[in-house]
Amino acid sequence: MPAKPAPIKKSAKAAKKEEPAPAPEPVPEPAPAPVEPAPAEAAPVEAVPAEAVPAEGAPVEAPPAEAPPAEPAAPPAEPTSEPLELSVEDVNDTSVTISWRPPATIGNSGLDGYTVEICKEGTSDWKAVNEELTVLCRYVIKNQVTGDRLNIRVVAVNPGGRSPPAALPETVLVREVVDRPKIRLPRYLRQRYVKNVGEKINLVIPFSGKPQPSVSWTKDGQPIDTKKVNVRNSDKDSIFFIRAAERADSGVYEMCVKVESFEDKAQITLQIVELPGPPASIKIVDTWGFNVALEWTEPKDTGNTAITGYTIQKADKKTGDWFTVLEHYHRMNATISDLIMGNTYIFRAFTENKCGISEEATVTKTSATIQKTGIDYKPPEYKEHDFSEPPKFTTSLADRSTTVGYNTKLLCSVRGFPKPRIEWMKNQMIIGDDPKFRQMNNQGICSLEIRKPGNYDGGVYTCRAKNQHGEALVSCKLEVKQPVIADADKK
Repeated sequence: MPAKPAPIKKSAKAAKKEEPAPAPEPVPEPAPAPVEPAPAEAAPVEAVPAEAVPAEGAPVEAPPAEAPPAEPAAPPAEPTSEPLELSVEDVNDTSVTISWRPPATIGNSGLDGYTVEICKEGTSDWKAVNEELTVLCRYVIKNQVTGDRLNIRVVAVNPGGRSPPAALPETVLVREVVDRPKIRLPRYLRQRYVKNVGEKINLVIPFSGKPQPSVSWTKDGQPIDTKKVNVRNSDKDSIFFIRAAERADSGVYEMCVKVESFEDKAQITLQIVELPGPPASIKIVDTWGFNVALEWTEPKDTGNTAITGYTIQKADKKTGDWFTVLEHYHRMNATISDLIMGNTYIFRAFTENKCGISEEATVTKTSATIQKTGIDYKPPEYKEHDFSEPPKFTTSLADRSTTVGYNTKLLCSVRGFPKPRIEWMKNQMIIGDDPKFRQMNNQGICSLEIRKPGNYDGGVYTCRAKNQHGEALVSCKLEVKQPVIADADKK
């Protein structure tokens, strides 16, 4: 029993903790004695000569009664299982960083910590690199020699002793891990980068690589001029700086990041532009009527970019004021129209690109005069249109029926020029100015109202329209009915 508490000390070495292992062996020997009730005394008698302690034979029988409470304390003193998932996090030229997970089985005795051990390749000399147990599941093995290959293992320690070791499957080479260099070119630099003359250029281009990459720049395959371009490199990016851009700074720049035998390259196309020059020449080709034909040629200096159009202006020699007649014009010739008779004109042309319009213009060497020509104005002969038309009914009369004593109206429409004269007839007899009938003609709408018709007002009614070009007739039948008398009224 006094040998068991020794492993509980955290500072005890692994060799001393292995001594408690034989202690449990004598314990199981007295255990079978209590299992047999009758021969319980025979078992201790044999144990006495085995231990060669005959004088203490009588007291030996008493401890077996106390042995059962000591047996439950033995199982918690067992070592834990091995640590899990041992792996390498980082390696450099002097250290190795490892990590792992706690053992799957720890037990009631807990876990005091871990011991990290290393052994150089080709030897079997395992050495602990941590003087005191570490409770963290991560450890940095420092002060190693570059180029050494190490076997690494981790052992969990508790009062029960050392666990089985968890070892890396392969040796670890102590050297700085090389990450391939990579340039992360911003999206806006993957196409042509355009700047105006005199503007500042400040580009930041990040990259990665391990160990520290070396960075170099070239322009059109040649080293850059450090007097014009300033390049500053850090461990993560490269800064490309031009204080005031010039046309000569245009070109293809290449950035190269290199780590040992690996390298990565990226190209930047830089275009420095400015306002273009004026057209090389402009001339008046022809003049006729109120029109002038012009032609011009491309400018000698395009401003290091494409020409987007031309602006044409005219000026009367009397006033000298310039007016724009064409803008953003793409052709190399044009016809200027709507000029004033008797005036003399000169013309000039500007060039346009993405920076704007040229500061200067090219002016025609000659002028164009719009000649006055005698014009005899002959007004066209006016031929009066003949609107004469004989009468024609556009809407006919419709047959109607009415009741005695109830007013009714007949309607029709007629057209003709001159305005036709309207006459109404009943049974081929002209009605005239009979007060029983009301005749109206409004904008070709003819109506005849019969006031309180009687039994004799039925018949055929005719409307006649007549002018100097002819006449037209339209007729309808009117039926006058007797009112219906109720049966009660008859009685």
